[in-house]
Amino acid sequence: MTAERPLLFTNARLIDPASGKEERGGVLVQDGLIQDVGPYVAVATDAEVVDCGGQVLAPGLIDMRAFIGEPGAAHRETLKSAGEAAAAGGVTTIMSMPDTNPVLDDPAIIDFVMRRARDTSIVNVRPAAALTKGLKGEEMAEIGLLREAGAVAFTDGDRSVTNAQVMRRALTYARDFDALIVHHVEDPDLVGTGVMNEGEFAARLGLPGIPREAETVMLERDIRLVRLTGGRYHAAMISCADSAEIMRDAKSRGLPVTCGVSINNLALNENDIGDYRTFLKLSPPLRHEDDRQAMIEALVDGTIDVIVSDHNPQDVETKRLPFSEAENGAVGLETLLSAALRLVHSNGVPIAKLLRAMSTRPAEILGLPGGRLQRGAPADLIVFDPDAPYVLDKRQLRSLSKNTPFDEARLQGQVTATMVAGRIVFDRLNVSREANV
Repeated sequence: MTAERPLLFTNARLIDPASGKEERGGVLVQDGLIQDVGPYVAVATDAEVVDCGGQVLAPGLIDMRAFIGEPGAAHRETLKSAGEAAAAGGVTTIMSMPDTNPVLDDPAIIDFVMRRARDTSIVNVRPAAALTKGLKGEEMAEIGLLREAGAVAFTDGDRSVTNAQVMRRALTYARDFDALIVHHVEDPDLVGTGVMNEGEFAARLGLPGIPREAETVMLERDIRLVRLTGGRYHAAMISCADSAEIMRDAKSRGLPVTCGVSINNLALNENDIGDYRTFLKLSPPLRHEDDRQAMIEALVDGTIDVIVSDHNPQDVETKRLPFSEAENGAVGLETLLSAALRLVHSNGVPIAKLLRAMSTRPAEILGLPGGRLQRGAPADLIVFDPDAPYVLDKRQLRSLSKNTPFDEARLQGQVTATMVAGRIVFDRLNVSREANV
């Protein structure tokens, strides 16, 4: 078997979010790694050359929160379809959630998912294991064995561990393995029958509201348990100004805490629900515009570490219902970058800072080698035109489920090529070598 020829991307706007460096130049890829990068790249004469036409070339995105139906609910999403959607959206690594059937609370199931992903997915899939057995919040899962099997983090997905003693034990035990606890901060008792953000808009729609305290009370408790145990903790998604202040204070005290935000809570607010649009029924719910602005400020000042898609496929039967009865969730892998670029175009967020929250910081938090545009780094790369306008048609999404909150939205910024481990897996640049898909 002959070695693959080197591939040289030229005429690119290079953005390395790890260093903050931005320059014109090229990237040389061979053997699945970045061999050289910069304004002047020395290359052998047999290299294939791809002209990026001045578009951005950056590390591939790493999404720390994606629900995938396989195993158990492959009609909603498979590892294959999720990988195709991710590649089209510039996501080269997915952290999959454990709420499958069976639940990812056994090393053998973790192994199955990893093998299945290697065989069928064109992007990297890193499974998160269940924090508690059966996601019931009652008994801690076997964190040590699951970590050995390949789990990169521990979470109960969209369920909160309400028992403080269980959470304390999990944080203490995880500390000894340097394992990461990822928690959905939402008190189910305070959520009650609520279906959207509590406030004037919910009252006008006649829908029961979810108070911000459902999030902040749980987050405050977790921060105190982190202070007690010293365990590594990541709040999966925060959504309101008070939560940002809690995280800001915890970080100022040197606690080992990080947090994420859903792209939905950065790009949308409660008014977008409009006439009971169930594709915008989410957890955490879309908040007031003041909270959305607070999330953007927290992202810019570094309080928020990562942006996630919160990809949660739902089929027609669970979404085409009255708003109060519909399931939470929206697909988001394919639109993550385009929706995030709204912050660049409309809010003046620096593009390098945006990419850092979607590549470098997730890699650092999960202990992965990607997220940087440097020699020796994995050739998980994306090329995209940040100014390319388009109107999203949900029928063209590669996800099996079509429940996108951005249907018919005008978006700006489109991925033109995605590379994983040196292989082109999505291509609008017409790279000459055959894509290995």
